[in-house]
Amino acid sequence: MPVELLAVPQHQGAVVVDGGRLPTGCAALAELAGAALGRPPRVVAVASGTTPLTGGVASFSGLVANRWAQLAVLRRVREPVLLVGGDCGVETAALAVARARWGDGLGVVWWDAHADLNTPGSSPSAAFHGMALRAALGEGDPALVADPPVVAGQVVLAGVRALDPDERAVIAEGLVTHLGPDLARDPGRVAAALVGSGASHAYLHVDLDVLDPDEFGGACCPEPGGLTVDEVVAGIEAVAAALPVVGVGVTECVTTDPVELRRIMPILEAAHAALARWSD
Repeated sequence: MPVELLAVPQHQGAVVVDGGRLPTGCAALAELAGAALGRPPRVVAVASGTTPLTGGVASFSGLVANRWAQLAVLRRVREPVLLVGGDCGVETAALAVARARWGDGLGVVWWDAHADLNTPGSSPSAAFHGMALRAALGEGDPALVADPPVVAGQVVLAGVRALDPDERAVIAEGLVTHLGPDLARDPGRVAAALVGSGASHAYLHVDLDVLDPDEFGGACCPEPGGLTVDEVVAGIEAVAAALPVVGVGVTECVTTDPVELRRIMPILEAAHAALARWSD
């Protein structure tokens, strides 16, 4: 079974200086992914402008429209999906469709510098990309949360090192398992944490800011102390050896520099291999 390559050039979820560069970064990253898969990406048409802040979410109505456009495409796809963003907010719709398709055994590894576990009430920025995972777990504005949601406890944060107070609180309560950079460097530890959660299938999210800025300089919201490309690749391979991988998302690229982009080609190749391994 082939792997479907989707590009969702959404930027409205990122309320940062470089957020406006996400559509062109998405296009460049999708082109690179197309080289890894040997097929061009299918581009989901999303809004280009911003809309007013509503209910604690910046560009709320634009994000809702983008969500429905993305769901309309994803619900027609039967192949495993490599999704290229755009901001991390594109993952909420992707996870909702994966959860509906694979049931409550769907688990998630969230490679990211940030936990993305805020809600409209707790977010210091009102940026939806910082709420994407919490929304995928069913908490947040009803117009944006995943339906059905990912099961609480079946998410592993890998490489997360920038946390807001509310995020620390829900991690302490067991909503997700947190493996900081030191622990996330061990691919076996990442895979074991997901298997131990009770998951039977895996969705893998890679926000490129999980990488150390010295390793990759093209992420939207870089944070020091991150992982290497090789460490993320090893984690993807370890999870794929343990569980069927049914979806992968790679997000938050703002560079179009070919030299910089080539540094992350191994991640795209590993993502494709993980999806193709399951589909075979």
